Amino acid sequence: MTQNSKLSPKGFDTSNSSEDNDDDLYEHYAFTASKGQEPLRVDKFLMNFIENATRNKIQKAAKEGNIYVNDAVVKQNYKVKAGDEVKVLFEHPPYEMLLTPEDIPLNIVHEDDDVLVVNKPAGMVVHPGHGNYSGTLINALVFHFDNLPNNSSNRPGLVHRIDKDTSGLLVVAKTEHAMTHLSKQFFNKTSSREYIALVWGNVEDDQGTIEGHIGRHPKNRLQNTVFLEDDADEKGKPAVTHYKVIERLGYVTLLSCKLETGRTHQIRVHLKHIGHTLFNDERYGGDKILKGTHFSKYKQFVDNCFKTLPRQALHAKTLGFEHPVSGEWLSFDSEIPKDISDCVDKWRNYATHAMD
Repeated sequence: MTQNSKLSPKGFDTSNSSEDNDDDLYEHYAFTASKGQEPLRVDKFLMNFIENATRNKIQKAAKEGNIYVNDAVVKQNYKVKAGDEVKVLFEHPPYEMLLTPEDIPLNIVHEDDDVLVVNKPAGMVVHPGHGNYSGTLINALVFHFDNLPNNSSNRPGLVHRIDKDTSGLLVVAKTEHAMTHLSKQFFNKTSSREYIALVWGNVEDDQGTIEGHIGRHPKNRLQNTVFLEDDADEKGKPAVTHYKVIERLGYVTLLSCKLETGRTHQIRVHLKHIGHTLFNDERYGGDKILKGTHFSKYKQFVDNCFKTLPRQALHAKTLGFEHPVSGEWLSFDSEIPKDISDCVDKWRNYATHAMD
C-alpha cells in the first residue's frame, strides 16, 4: 500500500502544517506484518512486497536511514515481526503524486455532471506506479477534467481499477459525493460487473462459484494466490467469483465471470486455482501451452493465437451501478475487443476441424 502523506522523520503527520519543513519525508510504502509473520530481515521482507525493487535499492534506503519500523529508523538486518508497521520514506514525493496531465484520447461511453464511464484499452495502466509514471488513465483524466475528487489513495476520480492488459469498462467519479456513493456500492457489492475470459482447458461444469481468500504469493511477489487453510484470514482477503460457460472450444473455454468482490488479479488467480489459467496470461503461466497435443502444427497454431492476442484474454464487458444523484440504475455494455474475438475465432475454427 502506498501512502501519499508527508511525514516528519519521526513519523508525525505534518500535511496540515502551514509551513514547509526541509526535513519532511514522504511515505512511499507502508506495510503491516501479518500475524503469521516469522522473523525476517527487513530488506528481504520489503522485497516480498515492493514490485520491481532490487535488494541493492532497499539496502541503499536502509543506509540512508529511510526505512522505519514502528516509526523508528532501522538497519537492513532488523528482523520484522508480526504486527510491525514497516515504512519506506524518502525526501521527494512518490512519482504517483506528481501527476502530469497528458492529452491522451479517452473512449467515453457515458458522461454526466457526476460520473464518467470509460472503455479502457488493453495496455493502458490505470494509475501511475513503479515503472509506469506516464501514459496512464489518470494522466488522461486530469488533462480532460478539472477538480476530480481524490479517493482514499489520493488517486483522482478512481473508484475501481482493472489490470494493465485487461480491457474494458471503468466508472470514474467527478464529484466528492459521487466518489463516496460509488465507493460504497463497490464495497457493499451492489455494483455489477461481468468479464469475458478465455481460459485453458475444458471447464467441465456449465457454471460455478470459486471462493478462496486471495493474498500475495509467499514465493513470487509479483503474483497473488488462493489461501484455503485455517489461517486464510491472516494471509488474504475473502474473494468470490461466479463463472458460466459461454462456449467450449476444445482445449480452451470461453467464460463469463461475475465478481462478488474485487481483489487484485481476482479472476486471474481464481481461474488458475481451479486449473484453468487465462489464455496468454504471462504472469500466471498462461503464455505456455497448458492443454492440447504435442504436434508441431498445434504448437504453431497456438503461437499464432498468442500473436493475435498478445495479452491475457480478459475483458471487463459490462458494468452496472446506481447513479449517485438520480438513483437510477445505469447499465453499460462494451464490444469484445478485436484481439480477443479474432483469437476466439481461430480456436472455434480449430475445434470445428479437429472434430471432423
